[in-house]
Amino acid sequence: MSTKSTAQSTPKTKAHHAEKGFVNTDSAMPEDASMTTMLYRLIAEKRVDPKPTEAIPVKSLTAQQLNTIAIDEEVLVRLGHSSIFLQLAGQKILIDPVFSERASPFSFIGPKRFHQPPIKLQQLEAIDLVIISHDHYDHLDKTAIKELKDKVKHFVVPLGVDQHLIDWGVAEHKITALDWWENTEIQGLKVTSTPTQHFSGRTLTDRNKTLWSSYVLQSATSNLYFSGDSGYFSGFKEIGDRFGPFDITMVETGAYDKNWPGIHMTPKQSLQAHLDLQGKVMLPIHNGTFDLAFHSWYEPLQRISVLAEEQGVTLATPIMGSILNIQNIPQSIAWWHQEQQVEPKEVVMSEVTSL
Repeated sequence: MSTKSTAQSTPKTKAHHAEKGFVNTDSAMPEDASMTTMLYRLIAEKRVDPKPTEAIPVKSLTAQQLNTIAIDEEVLVRLGHSSIFLQLAGQKILIDPVFSERASPFSFIGPKRFHQPPIKLQQLEAIDLVIISHDHYDHLDKTAIKELKDKVKHFVVPLGVDQHLIDWGVAEHKITALDWWENTEIQGLKVTSTPTQHFSGRTLTDRNKTLWSSYVLQSATSNLYFSGDSGYFSGFKEIGDRFGPFDITMVETGAYDKNWPGIHMTPKQSLQAHLDLQGKVMLPIHNGTFDLAFHSWYEPLQRISVLAEEQGVTLATPIMGSILNIQNIPQSIAWWHQEQQVEPKEVVMSEVTSL
């Protein structure tokens, strides 16, 4: 496989490197809640519809369907949460593939899936590239990586995440670890790691030891952006100015809360991020699969739909498993309208509304 990594020089490249790991660089980043505050809310706060009461619609996929996509067709499939299948530049790509029943280090406790993936992990055949945004359990699935390691030609990860993969049996020569603004070219596909405002860690002792990233994916005909996880920050505009406009922005829209405004965005902020990025179509991710916050499970999709309509933004909200042609995205489907809900403007929001 032909790969090449280069660094784009910028005065901000090393500002996020700290003595013992990595830091966010936006000076406007607010503080997040203490563990005591969070524990109190978990015990005392009344939840409204944290999980679906009916089955979420999912379109089943087979390896044969993925294998019969024309080599020159560029497609996107939402697999759930932030997991994405892409075919770009003739290559089959997975972003943040999470297939486990729980987004947790344990099999018996932690956020449990609302729905099964459209395709079973074992059914996936040869994958050209896996891209990881950061090492949290809802984005980096150890079981999936160990199952995929011999089927995948190459992995692109943020700095430090490569060691997780090596520990799980991935051959070191298959892994490219990127710092912000660095890129790698893989057979006609350019992958650039770009900043995001978040944090990392899989245990109580490794917080921020690995980097967190968003990505720009550029083929000869498509220009895509994947946000990973992020609070709203000035970096979106810089990325948009450097790499936009984007055919599709896959932007985190979910798991937000008033007590952690620095690391996740409200729907209003997610929409602004899309505008900053100069996106043509916005695909909201990080919702619809796991219960990771205090809002209703459907609230992020419900609210972003209202906001997008108000702002004239084209939104893509496909049923999980739908195969979308990147250059011909169909009209949004409100698949989450399956049960009695509070109207979007009447829902009690846990949010910071300022940008």
